[in-house]
Amino acid sequence: MIDPSRSGAVVIAYDGSTAAEMALAAAGRLLSVDQALVVVVWKPGILFDLIELPTSSVGLPPVRIDWGKAVEKDREMTERMQRLAQKGAGLASAAGFREAEGVVVADEGDPPAGETIVRVARDVDADAVAMGTHEYGRLSEIILGSTSRYVMVHAPCPVLFAHTN
Repeated sequence: MIDPSRSGAVVIAYDGSTAAEMALAAAGRLLSVDQALVVVVWKPGILFDLIELPTSSVGLPPVRIDWGKAVEKDREMTERMQRLAQKGAGLASAAGFREAEGVVVADEGDPPAGETIVRVARDVDADAVAMGTHEYGRLSEIILGSTSRYVMVHAPCPVLFAHTN
């Protein structure tokens, strides 16, 4: 894990998107930091929620679920998130960070991704957070919430954003 006693750590919120890769590359170019902690926020069990959502939201009886397959798919998604974190760490190394670590973070209690990113930044005493932003439109942002807005307001350090159109 990133050593918080050393100066120069940046937390990179990474989801594999073009915007996240742009933020990672920009952090490597613009920030004088040695360490990168590439964070993939994952919510284990989210597939179970998605399976039950369509029928319960329209008042239909729940569908029969093959729990063995659901657990297997959840495990596959967790492994996929771990590979994504390692890919991000490789990109961080290529962007010039001397130490780059990829981690998958899953907080208890299902907090929004922004809260998890801010908590990790506090835990490692980050010098900066870098992340991509996504264009959802004003109405979608109100409904979905905004991870980038939350991080911007609550991060304990400067935040570097990259945006794609």
